[in-house]
Amino acid sequence: MPHHPAPLTLADPPADRSDPGPGAPAPRPGTAHRRWPSGRLRDAHRREAATAWAFVSPAVLIILGLSVLPVVWSLLLSFQANDLVTPSRWVGLDNYRALAADPHFSQAIRNTLLFTVLFVPLSLVGGLALALALNRRIRLVGLYRTLIFVPFVVSATAQGVLFSFILDPEFGAANSVLSRLGLSPQGFLTDPGQALAVLVGITLWSGTGFCVVVYLAALQDVPESLIEAARLDGAGRRHVLRHVTLPALTPVTVFLVLWQTIQSLQVFDLVYVTTKGGPLGSTTVIVYFIWEQAFKSFTAGYGAAAAYVLAFALCLIGVVTRVVRGRTHPQGAAR
Repeated sequence: MPHHPAPLTLADPPADRSDPGPGAPAPRPGTAHRRWPSGRLRDAHRREAATAWAFVSPAVLIILGLSVLPVVWSLLLSFQANDLVTPSRWVGLDNYRALAADPHFSQAIRNTLLFTVLFVPLSLVGGLALALALNRRIRLVGLYRTLIFVPFVVSATAQGVLFSFILDPEFGAANSVLSRLGLSPQGFLTDPGQALAVLVGITLWSGTGFCVVVYLAALQDVPESLIEAARLDGAGRRHVLRHVTLPALTPVTVFLVLWQTIQSLQVFDLVYVTTKGGPLGSTTVIVYFIWEQAFKSFTAGYGAAAAYVLAFALCLIGVVTRVVRGRTHPQGAAR
């Protein structure tokens, strides 16, 4: 006779849905759900938070001490007359008004803008051309990629010392080669008309390798199906580059424009090692002007004001780049 369970009545207690039944395996030890009292749970959370802050607090203190506090202090310093020795006095916006009328600061701005206008497009175009050339299956391609990237990891100080010897007007190797070719010797870093362009060339030698590596990585992500479809439709190499490859590289190009612009606006150590802002101020850039005012002329408040003019320009460039990226790549901007 089959066994039928008795029907439930109102007097019977409801069945526990968490009961696995007589045929279910027994739960493993330690897997049963524990119900902690609310007080003990809060104490556990507090102990966990205290442990987390104990690990994080050294890094937070370092960031506050080396980043946030100097930024706030320099902002207050830009509204003061301070020589780093005697007590400072509050001058308000006088430092910024003096910057607007300073011809040396105007010259530093012109030199920095000219350096940026020359360096950024040339580094991007050169980096893209080299990346396209190295994005092929050729012999020793790994060696070529490494040799192009090596100058990027060389410090700007070492680059300045190296090229100071090579471009020396009297004993440098560059003028020796020019004389053997029958050309007249050049002043290079000692000529006011050539010094800034020579610095751009040195920076291109080292900074183009970064663009090459980034573009090479981006070229690996260009869909092969689009390239094959364009070729099947009869598009040549130039049309594939213009209508398929370059649009796919647009987000990377926007990033490189921002990165290279920031790097060119902050150039300092190469100028300091090679020309010291000369000759005749032809290579005095904004960061070198800031250093000169703060630590050479001991007008720290004036130098801090110039530094915040540069910081405002960098923030403005970042906002403009963000807007441009949002218009050209809306999905990436939404993220």
